Amino acid sequence: MANSFCLEKISSYRDLNVWKKSIDLTTEIYNTIQDYPENEKYGLISQICRSSVSIPSNIAEGWGRVSIKDFIRFLNIAKGSLCELETQLIISKNIGLISETQLSEFLKETEIISKMIYNMIKSLKSRDEK
Repeated sequence: MANSFCLEKISSYRDLNVWKKSIDLTTEIYNTIQDYPENEKYGLISQICRSSVSIPSNIAEGWGRVSIKDFIRFLNIAKGSLCELETQLIISKNIGLISETQLSEFLKETEIISKMIYNMIKSLKSRDEK
């Protein structure tokens, strides 16, 4: 189980700050896309929902895996979904669905989460080498 090699005080993926931040981001995203037009329901809305939900979901799934290498693989998938989400948000801004201010706030959050995932991967790799 992944929790055997993570920080001693962490007993669940729900305790991981990166998971909490990504849940908060996903919630903010869902609140924002409620204002998107109906004709984007099967296009951009669907893509944004999938990529944003994928971030905390992959962190959680990786936590539940047996090895550090598996956890790292799922963290990398979460990072890829984060990049996908950023791209979709930029497109949303470019076509007038969100403002520059909204985009900027979302990109600040994605950058923080990206750094958190990077640092977690780095930490896990160093533990795996021991």
